[in-house]
Formats: sequence, structure tokens, C-alpha cells
Amino acid sequence: MALLDPPTRKLDGDGSVQVRLDPADRIGNAKVFAVYGKGGIGKSTTSSNLSAAFSMLGHRVLQIGCDPKHDSTFTLTKKLMPTVIDVLETVEFHAEELRPEDYMFEGFNGVMCVEAGGPPAGTGCGGYVVGQTVKLLKQHHLLEDTDVVIFDVLGDVVCGGFAAPLQHAERAIVVAANDFDSIFAMNRIVAAINAKSKNYDVRLAGVVANRSAGTDEIDRFNDAIGLKRLAHFQDLDAIRRSRLKKCTLFEMPDAPDVIKAREEYLQLARTLWAGTPALEATAMKDRDIFDFLGYE
Repeated sequence: MALLDPPTRKLDGDGSVQVRLDPADRIGNAKVFAVYGKGGIGKSTTSSNLSAAFSMLGHRVLQIGCDPKHDSTFTLTKKLMPTVIDVLETVEFHAEELRPEDYMFEGFNGVMCVEAGGPPAGTGCGGYVVGQTVKLLKQHHLLEDTDVVIFDVLGDVVCGGFAAPLQHAERAIVVAANDFDSIFAMNRIVAAINAKSKNYDVRLAGVVANRSAGTDEIDRFNDAIGLKRLAHFQDLDAIRRSRLKKCTLFEMPDAPDVIKAREEYLQLARTLWAGTPALEATAMKDRDIFDFLGYE
């Protein structure tokens, strides 16, 4: 389960109260990725298409949505699934009464999907939710036959709770558009990932540029702090329509832009599977990034 750090433990950041990982709940041999980014930037679309791409390459994939909206996996499953917290509540939080089929559902091309959900508004901690989800998966031996785990995490919230997936992940991926707000949020996320890397194995993999015709500002920022762009997805109408149709890009009718985007996702999956170097990025102070990105 997730526990609060005792005062004697080295904290991830000055003045922080962190949710730490129970060593017994560590994910096994799967490659684990955590996807972060500004709210509404397309993290769930990116995560689901990336999960689909990994599956198309023959890997066994599990996607875990970490958002109370529980809409991370609906393009894979074609429906909004109940959350782990929802189903735990039905058995008065007696986890031993749950079966895997109560909270895990098979989606496109065999991708397994779980929606962790979140605590009721204003109560509880997202770290507890993530911890309970991983504990359930381990109790039911559902991680033993998994090659890839993708955590799709709520917005740009970087508190100790919603940063909890970073305690499980090998690499963190940031999704950003080529604009001020996305890059500002990315900078804060980089700081959070660096804080977690003091006590855990997670390291930065890089940036997925999304919903952007160009990448000049992302690339300029990356060069300044030590990040790298992993992929670029333009603002395609086919991607918007795939969400409306509740499906992945791999299920959309063939068209040149769709085929190109699919190949970009497949290449991203190949790159991540092969292993990416651990990037040593240094986040800017808020005032510095404001000056860096602002215009006179």
C-alpha cells in the first residue's frame, strides 16, 4: 500500500510530504512507462494509440488510467469502465472479494485496460488509488504475463499522490503542444520527475509533441534544459474523429495522414521498447521559463 514518508526518510523535495511505494508492490519485469502532460493535451489519446502500437508489435500490454474521469481507455474498450475504487466500494473495500474481470477489461488487439480512478473530490489521495490498483493486479497475478505497462496520469497535477506512478515507472514521457501553457506545464512535470528520481528508478524518456503543426518552441525548450523529442503528431482531424468513434487510429479507415500517424506510433513503440537513454534535464524556475517563452 502507499504510505506517508516518515520524517527520517529522504524526501523527494524540500518541505514535501510524499506517498512512498511499499517494496512488496513493485511491478515485475514489464517495461513501465508513465505519461504526463498538461490537462487536455491528448495524453489519453497518445497512451491508447501507443498501447495499440505496442500490441501490434506483438507485446502484451496493460494500460492503467489514473484519472477520476476514468476515460483513459475508452477508445480501446469502446466504453467507460468502472474504476478500481468503484468496485472496491461495492465490496466495502474487501479486496479479496474481487475477481480480475470486475475491474480489468480487454480492449483493442488484446490490450488489457484498468481504470484506477481517484478519490472523491476533496478527499483522499491519488497515491492510495494507484497503490491499491497495483496491489490488486499483483494479488491476481495479472502482471506476470505483461510486457508493457502504461500509466496515463491526470493532467499536470504533480502532487505526491498523482506522482505515485513515477515510483513504478522506468521511463516518464511528457506530452506537450508547441505553446506556452503546454511547455510551462512540461517544465513543472520535469521538476517532479527529477524529484522522484532521487529515490526511485524513473528517468525522463523525452517529449511527444502533440496537436501541433510545428515543434520549434518545444525543440528550443528541449535544447535549453536537456530534453529530447521522441515523436511528433500534428493536429489531425482523424485523431479527433477517432475519439468520437471510440476507437484507436489503428481502426480508422486508411488515409495518407492516418497511415503516417500509425507509423509514427509504431516507431515510438519500437524506440521505447528498445530502450531510451535516461535524460538529465534541469527544469527552469517559473520566472525564467516565463522570460524564455515570452515575447516582448
